[in-house]
Amino acid sequence: MESQSTVTTVPKPDAPLTGLSRPEYRGQGGQQRPPRIALFMILTVIVLAIIGGLFVYFDRSVKPAMIGQILKKMTPPPPPVATALAKAEDVPQLLPAVGTLQAVHQVTVTPEVGGSVTKILFQSGATVAAGTPLLQLNDKPQQGDLANYKAQAKVAELDLARYRALVAKQATSQQTVDQQVAVLDQANANIAKTNALIAQLLVRAPFDGVLGVRQVDVGQYVKAGDAVVTLTDLDELYANFTLAEGERGRVAVGQTVRVTVDAYPGRVFQGTLTAIDPQISSDTRTVKLQATIPNKDHALQPGMFGNVTVVLPVTPNQVTLPETAVDYSLYGNSVYVVRPTVDKDGKPVNGEDGKPALHVDRVFVKTGDRADGKVVVLSGVKPGDRVVAVGQNKLQNGAPVTLSDQGAPPAPAETPRP
Repeated sequence: MESQSTVTTVPKPDAPLTGLSRPEYRGQGGQQRPPRIALFMILTVIVLAIIGGLFVYFDRSVKPAMIGQILKKMTPPPPPVATALAKAEDVPQLLPAVGTLQAVHQVTVTPEVGGSVTKILFQSGATVAAGTPLLQLNDKPQQGDLANYKAQAKVAELDLARYRALVAKQATSQQTVDQQVAVLDQANANIAKTNALIAQLLVRAPFDGVLGVRQVDVGQYVKAGDAVVTLTDLDELYANFTLAEGERGRVAVGQTVRVTVDAYPGRVFQGTLTAIDPQISSDTRTVKLQATIPNKDHALQPGMFGNVTVVLPVTPNQVTLPETAVDYSLYGNSVYVVRPTVDKDGKPVNGEDGKPALHVDRVFVKTGDRADGKVVVLSGVKPGDRVVAVGQNKLQNGAPVTLSDQGAPPAPAETPRP
């Protein structure tokens, strides 16, 4: 029996041993296989590349879309705004000024003669008629003189009758009768003079008016010209004011004048321009004017400071807006005009509620005169334009808006302007 022998191939001593030639790196049938570490690294790179690609895709595509959807849901709805339409109307021209009220009739009541006060016949602040007794001074000496002169006149009258009877009988001369007539006339003259003195001692109101605070007391001795009380006629007052000489050609007697005072905010007193000074002040280059203001309810009082406005003829066909609609700034006056929103093709865009979408455009305007809560717009806006009336500081150019159901706010009360 032949013995089997195993032949082992021994590599040549000069042949280098490599990893691939080692028996453990060969598969069945002698096939070579990659090392496990290299395979793991390749798989790791592939996974990282996939993750990086997904991250880039998410950051550039998915994330912006998600943020857009979130922001779209968080965006507040367009704010409602109160608006007003620009109108073409006749606008009065106004000349503002400042003035002082003065009484048409005002005096300080004083006695014509001196004497002691025996009676005070009025109350401070009372309304009196012309001729009402106000103050009685001591007139007893004059009353005594009056009684004496009346007695003399009575005796002279009886003597005159007796002398005329004697003349008829030719028992006396006509000269005696004439002398007695003179005596009677002299007695009557003394009576008239004494009555005048007595009348001077009774101080009366010279005209209808309102009395001030009395300045005398019973028993006080007053001299001629001493103040007793002031008397003012409040039914009508003067408003004295000035205008620059450049405005002289625009004013004329008979024009309407409006007056406002701090004591009655919002109330306007209306009168008429009644006098224009014929001279221009060389110091101030102004002209003095005077208006007459009816004051039947005695609301106005002399000495009050007043804001005076001369109403000139109207200017026709002026574009006006509420004063609140204009945003005044150092860079210019502007308004926000409400306009429909359109797409790139010029077609109207509807909002989420199905109504036409609206936005505002900021438009710079040139303004003119102001009157009764309105301002004249000389350029930038045309009649029919709808503008935001209030709340412009919350808007910006192109902002979406909706119309408020409240409409335009009421015009503010007229405010004085210097």
